[in-house]
Amino acid sequence: MSFTEQFDIVVVGAGHAGCEAAMAAARMGLKTALYTLNVDLIAQMSCNPAIGGIAKGHLVREVDALGGIMGEITDAVGIQFRLLNTSRGPAVWSPRAQCDKQAYRLKMREVLESEPNLKIKQAEVAELITESLVDACSSSAENDGANGFANDRSANDQRRTTNDRLRVLGVRLRDGRTVGAQAVIITTGTFLNGLIHCGEQQYPAGRSGEANAVLLGEALKKLGLRGCRLKTGTPPRLDGRTIDWPCFAVQPGDDDPTPFSFRTKRVAHHDSQVPCYIAWTTPETHRIIRENVHRSPMYSGQIQSIGPRYCPSIEDKIVKFPDKEMHQLYLEPEGLNTHEIYVNGMSTSLPVEVQIAILKSIPGLENAEMLRPGYAIEYDSIDPTELQRTLETKKIAGLFLGGQINGTSGYEEAACQGLMAGINAALQVKAQPPLILDRTEAYTAILIDDLISKGTNEPYRMFTSRAEFRLHLRIDNADRRLTPHGRRVGLISDEAWEEFQAKQERLQKMKTLLERTKLTVSMLESMNSCRSEKHSDEEPAVASSAPAVISQWESAVGQTCAQLLKRPEITIEQLATILRALDPVFFSREKETIRENPCKSVAELSSEIRNELKSVETEIKYEGYLLQQQRAIERMKKSEQRSIPEWFEYRSVSGLSREMQEKLTHVQPRTLAQASRIPGVTPAAVSLVNVYIEIQARRREQAAAL
Repeated sequence: MSFTEQFDIVVVGAGHAGCEAAMAAARMGLKTALYTLNVDLIAQMSCNPAIGGIAKGHLVREVDALGGIMGEITDAVGIQFRLLNTSRGPAVWSPRAQCDKQAYRLKMREVLESEPNLKIKQAEVAELITESLVDACSSSAENDGANGFANDRSANDQRRTTNDRLRVLGVRLRDGRTVGAQAVIITTGTFLNGLIHCGEQQYPAGRSGEANAVLLGEALKKLGLRGCRLKTGTPPRLDGRTIDWPCFAVQPGDDDPTPFSFRTKRVAHHDSQVPCYIAWTTPETHRIIRENVHRSPMYSGQIQSIGPRYCPSIEDKIVKFPDKEMHQLYLEPEGLNTHEIYVNGMSTSLPVEVQIAILKSIPGLENAEMLRPGYAIEYDSIDPTELQRTLETKKIAGLFLGGQINGTSGYEEAACQGLMAGINAALQVKAQPPLILDRTEAYTAILIDDLISKGTNEPYRMFTSRAEFRLHLRIDNADRRLTPHGRRVGLISDEAWEEFQAKQERLQKMKTLLERTKLTVSMLESMNSCRSEKHSDEEPAVASSAPAVISQWESAVGQTCAQLLKRPEITIEQLATILRALDPVFFSREKETIRENPCKSVAELSSEIRNELKSVETEIKYEGYLLQQQRAIERMKKSEQRSIPEWFEYRSVSGLSREMQEKLTHVQPRTLAQASRIPGVTPAAVSLVNVYIEIQARRREQAAAL
C-alpha cells in the first residue's frame, strides 16, 4: 500500500522509553520518526523529578554504558546528587539525582533535535497497519517457485513457522495519514485508556491535563495482545514560599557529586546544589486518613487495578502499618526557577479537601498552599509474556514495546527497555542478529527476563535483590560489562571508545601496582608526615594522634598493598599518599588545587579519581567472592545454552501436567534456564522437557526423511 510518509522505524510516545528508543535507532543510522501527543512535553517527569536510587541508579548507568542518553542529561540538569548506600557494600551503592523538571524536558528535546536521522512529530497514532505473514510467505514462496527456488514442502514449512503471525507495516494517524515503517516501537506510558481518580471524581487523561490514548489502546486489543489494567499515583505539589522551612531537617547533596554518565567529568551544578528536607507525619495525620480512607478510590472499590507494591499511597501506609506512629516524607524541589515542591512519600488519591487537611497536620506545612493535588491513574498495559527477549511481540513481527506498557514502573525501568527495544528494532531492520543480554551481565537483562518469564500483575520495580550475582553487577563496572556491546551496535563514538579503553588500562595498571608494591617503613613515614601536616592546624591532641594511627600498620610492613586491602578495616583512600608517589600520572587528572598538595586527605580527591580507585579496591577486596560467583555464573550460562526449539510441542510431553503445558506454551521459553524461572514450573518438568527435545527432534528427522 502507499503511505503518506515512510520511515525505517516509528516510535510512538516520547516519554523516557520513547526518547531512548528513538535516539538509539537514529544513531544506528536509521530514518526514525518519534510521534507524541505534545512536543512540548517530551520526557515529561510526571512524578518525582528525580533519576536513580537503589537499583534504579544501576539501570541508568547501564543505559549510559550502552550508549543511551538519560545519564548525560541528568548530569546536565541535576540540582542535587547523592550516592546512596555507601555505608553498605559496593554492590548496592547507587547514585540518585534530583533534577530540574523543566530543564530535563528542554535538554532532552535539544538532544533529540540535534540528531539528523530523527524527526519529531506531533500527532496521535490511532492504529497499526499490519499484514498476515502467512499470506506474505505464500506470496514469496509462489514467486520463488516460479523462479525455480522453492518447492511445496518449503512453502508449507514457512506457513507452519509463521503460525498466522502478523507483520507490522506502519501506523495510521488519527487525522487519516498513514506512515510506513519496517518496525514500530510503542512506548505509551500511562496513556492507553488512562483514567485519573481524585476522591470520588474520575476523568479520562494520560496525565493530569493531557488527553489519553483510547484509539490505539483499543486497536492493540483487537490485534489479540493480552492486556491488564494497572494503577500508579502521584503526591500533591506545594508552593515553597508558604512552607516553614526551619521546621525540617536538611538533606544536602554530596560535596563532590558522582556523575551518572561515564562520559561526564563533572556535573553541571556541582557548585549550586539545592537541599531537600525531611518531614514526618503525626498522629493527627493518621487520624485524618483513617477517618477518610473510605473516600479513597482504592478502598471504595472505584479502582480495581493493582498499584505498585513498593511505592504505596499514604493511605495504604496507614492501613497496612497501623502500629507505625510516623512515616517519613521528603520535600524536594522541582527546579531552580520554580517554587514548586514535590512531597515524596505522600502519593494519594484522597479528595482534595482531605489532602489539604493532611498537609496542615504536619508541623511546618500548616500554612502550605497546594499547587496541584495528588491523584491515582489507571491505565492499560500489555502482558509482558507476550514479548520475546528482544522486546518484540510474539504475535506481530516488527512490533516492539517498551516502558510502562510492559507493566513496569519508573523512568529508569522505562529507559532501559526503550533503549533495548530501539537497538533490537534497528538491528532487525538492518538484518543483523539481535542484542540479547544475559541476566548475569546486566540488571537490564534481569528486568526483561523477569517480565517475559514471569509476567507481572503489578507495576514492576527493580531491586538489587532481584540479581543473583549483584556483586558482579555494580555501578562502577557497568561500562566494562556493556560498553563493548554498545560499540558493536554503533552507539559508542570513537572518542568515547578511546576513553573507555584508556580507563580500563588505567584500572588494570593500578591493580597491578597494588599487587606488586610492598609496604615499607619509608612509606609509613611518608603517610605519617602527610597526616601530621594535614592536622597541623587542628587541636594538638588530634595532631599528636597521627603517629599512633600509623603505628598500627607497622606489622603490615612487607605485605603488598593488595594484601592490605583485603583487610575489612583498610580502604584504598588510606593508601592514596603512597599511590600518588608511585603513579602520579593516574592522579594527574585532578584539579590543580588538589594536585598542589600531595598530602591532601582522600575526602578531597575528585569524584572521578575516587570512584576509579574504589572500583579497583572492590575487585581486590572481594576477589574470593567474585571468583565464587564467576563459577556460579558459568554454571548458569551452561543451562542458558540449552535452547528449546521454536517447533517444540509441550502438549506432546508425556508426564507434564496440563498446568505445566499451558504455562510453557503461553510463555514459550527459549532456554531451559528461562523455563526454570517460570512460576510453577518444577525442576522435574524442566528435566522432562530436556529429554523430549531429543525425542521430538528425532521424530522430525524421521518425518523429513519420508
